[in-house]
Amino acid sequence: MEHANVAIRIIMPVMSIIIVYCIMIAKNRNFFIRRIQGLTAIDEAIGRATEMGRPMVATGGLSVKGGIEIVSLQALSIITYVIRASARFSTRTIVPVYEPQMLPVTQEAVRDAYTVEGRPEMYNNGDVRFLTNQQFAFAAAVAGTIWRENAAACFHFGYYYAESLILAETGQQVGAIQVAGTPTTTQIPFFIAACDYVIIGDEFYAASAYLSREPTLLGSLVGQDIAKGLVILLTLIGTVLVSISSAQTGVGKWFVDFLTK
Repeated sequence: MEHANVAIRIIMPVMSIIIVYCIMIAKNRNFFIRRIQGLTAIDEAIGRATEMGRPMVATGGLSVKGGIEIVSLQALSIITYVIRASARFSTRTIVPVYEPQMLPVTQEAVRDAYTVEGRPEMYNNGDVRFLTNQQFAFAAAVAGTIWRENAAACFHFGYYYAESLILAETGQQVGAIQVAGTPTTTQIPFFIAACDYVIIGDEFYAASAYLSREPTLLGSLVGQDIAKGLVILLTLIGTVLVSISSAQTGVGKWFVDFLTK
């Protein structure tokens, strides 16, 4: 904050208060979130795998600093939705894991998903498998799994880097329907090129909140949208005031000084 001006010092606390307030409200109220088209594609992919009698592969991506990260947990919430849907149709889902710390968390989440759907016997410890935490070794192992299992559907959610195209191209070669989502904007073009549906950018966070209905995720998502709206409103007001003659005197001059000093 050493380079922040007065406006930033005021706006940041206000935004933080809005987000915390929305999180508290979300605990007692269901916020409306528009259903993303990519989520409908997940159901279509599961249905296709069921019709073909072939398994699915769902990966939660890599990590930035190692260990358990928030993006990995959000990816896991989407994968949990995939598991629950596949359990209803008795379709096998393989979940490769990149981080060893995420293995027990993923195993527990997958086991709970099967149990919630009344199919605990479908859980197979071998289907939730730790491969390696080396980037391209992981990519090769997942690609090999997709190829050997002849996957009918592939889901790629979480952090991805140069390995994104390796995974997506492998899925395309075996004829799998693929749905991907990542906050790593540099990899979105590769997923768009090789996958059937892509959840782009901030839609990834919205998707995990929509599917999990977790109050913290819902509240923070709505709070951020409100804060973004306020920033846009302030920007528009500032633009208008700067554009008219009153920006040189009176309220306009005060507003411009407030934002720049």
